[in-house]
Amino acid sequence: MAEPGPVHSAALPTVLPTVLIVGGGFGGLRAARALAGAPVRVVLVDRQNHHLFQPLLYQVASATLSPADIAAPIRHVLRTQGNAEVVLAEVASVDLEARQVQLREGAPLAYDFLILAAGSRSSYFGRDAWAELAPGLKTLDDALEMRRRFLLTFERAEQEEDPEIRREWLTFVIVGGGPTGVELAGTLKEMARLSLPREFRRIRTDRARVILVEAGPCILANFGSGLSEKAVQGLERIGVEVRLGQPITAIDARAVELGGERIPTRTVLWAAGVSAVPLGAGLGAPLDRLGRVVVEPDLSLAGHPEVFVVGDLAAFAHGPEGPLPGVAPVAIQQGAAAAANLLATLAGRPRRVFRYRDKGSMATLGRGKAVAHIGRLSFTGYPAWLAWLFIHLMLLVDFRSRVFVFFEWLWAYLTTQPRARLILGKRDLRS
Repeated sequence: MAEPGPVHSAALPTVLPTVLIVGGGFGGLRAARALAGAPVRVVLVDRQNHHLFQPLLYQVASATLSPADIAAPIRHVLRTQGNAEVVLAEVASVDLEARQVQLREGAPLAYDFLILAAGSRSSYFGRDAWAELAPGLKTLDDALEMRRRFLLTFERAEQEEDPEIRREWLTFVIVGGGPTGVELAGTLKEMARLSLPREFRRIRTDRARVILVEAGPCILANFGSGLSEKAVQGLERIGVEVRLGQPITAIDARAVELGGERIPTRTVLWAAGVSAVPLGAGLGAPLDRLGRVVVEPDLSLAGHPEVFVVGDLAAFAHGPEGPLPGVAPVAIQQGAAAAANLLATLAGRPRRVFRYRDKGSMATLGRGKAVAHIGRLSFTGYPAWLAWLFIHLMLLVDFRSRVFVFFEWLWAYLTTQPRARLILGKRDLRS
């Protein structure tokens, strides 16, 4: 009797629906992982080869952590997911009618379902010329540029003979009173106060001015007035100057202006606002004032149920929460919800309306100090700081990052000497 021949691939259902995911941030990566084992082909496209844990990006900027501590290669993260592929490319536009995305370089990519999670970028509110003078904080390149500027200012101040110019070098202005600005201000001041004094001979690094500027009436506006006031008190206790209700009106190479006041400084860092990446503007859908795409209750694009928009690119205003903020928990939950609704469609089931579960907000103010709002609880100080440490460790994408970050934090806490104080790139600053 003849042996049975091999089963040809044509006899098996080889054509699976292609789910194209644009963006390997919190929303895109969560959607890809939620589709593990599903009868779909997942293609994740990102212009970077790594997933970045943005909530800790300020710690790279302040020389507390190294870039590899908070980033992981996307291919490594998805290495065990057999139905997932990764494409390193930048998406230029989306052709909704042809169901294709156009790349800056390379052939178009076709899709059956599309999940747009392309994220956001720093916004200078129409003053784009400020970007060169006041770098934002959205990518690892941004963080390394901030770190370079911060560390080089002390080197320039150490060599400066003129006391007035030296004061300019030792004055840091941080624009924006959200979590990033608050955490950056506290960390930079504590480094100048605790980590650097014994390393310089001609300057007093502990006397460096760190000024946090917020155009609105309070910092950490989403935390509530009680925690906002405690945050101001905590920052002022370690020496940060907090300016409220004073928008920046001008920035040049030697100073910033707040209304009629001119503050001489050589270092301005931007944490004031974000806007959606331009990709959403080409979809022909309504946009909110930040350029985010207005989505349906199930996170789909109006008129195109095969397209989902999640994370910082999505404007979700349905339900009692109102417009959702551009934070990691929102993106993570939306990525999972988009994947679930996609699978429901394939299975012939109705989709579910997205409901955000707010698990709280927290921000560090410095060494051993934080503010936290979780559920109905609001607390500050050391307990809030420990909660912040634990939650951020657990949210890191892989085990290696958790271990390395834990030991870096432990070393920095016990010694007040972060180990990532390397100046990379060009050595010159504005003269």
